[in-house]
This record gives sequence, structure tokens and C-alpha cells, in this order.
Amino acid sequence: MGGVIGGIISSTPVAVPKMATPTRIRVSQGVTAGMKIHDVTPQYPQMAKIARVQGPVVLAAVIGKDGAIQNLRVVSTASPLLNQSALDAVKQWKYRPYILNGEPVEVDTTITVNFTLSGG
Repeated sequence: MGGVIGGIISSTPVAVPKMATPTRIRVSQGVTAGMKIHDVTPQYPQMAKIARVQGPVVLAAVIGKDGAIQNLRVVSTASPLLNQSALDAVKQWKYRPYILNGEPVEVDTTITVNFTLSGG
């Protein structure tokens, strides 16, 4: 049953909604690293040094519209001995706000803090 139905064209304009800017987006660790404006180096925990523990602590974080760290939590860790030091340092980090469509948005990302013992 094909064919053209009617020849009626509506003269009422159809409003195309403007795409709303999301309030939070996911951004890779590589992108957020370039946005960092204040860094605090984690202190190597003494117990971790004694135990010769080293490796990464991976954190999930939200970078707020103001560039401050929010909702920081450990996703994976080389050792629980390293977690608090990583959390204490990263929560002090500051980023340039991420701008999308001319507006700052919150950013969901991961941050990896690597703890490495120097030879000795």
C-alpha cells in the first residue's frame, strides 16, 4: 500500500530542543592529567617501606565544576598500606574546570598513584 498521503504540510514550526549540557561527563585519566593545576605528592607510608610494598593505587574521583576533587574512593590497590596516603594527597589536587558547551561540568575519572621504592 505505498503512496503519498495527502499533500498536507504543517506550517507550525517544530521546536528542536537545544541539547542540554550534561552535568557530569566521563573523561580519561590522560585528559584530566593535562588539566591539573595543583599537585600534592603522596608520602610513602613508613609501614609500606618496611614491608617493601609498591605499586599502583587506582582511585575513582569526581572533579567538581570548580576543579576540586569530590567523591574520592579506592578502586584497586597494590596494598591497603598505600591507600590512605594516596587519598590524602589526591583530595588536595586541583584542576582547571572542564568546559563543555561554554559551561563547566563535573568530570568522572580515574586517577592512578604509583608508589615505587627507590633501590637500596
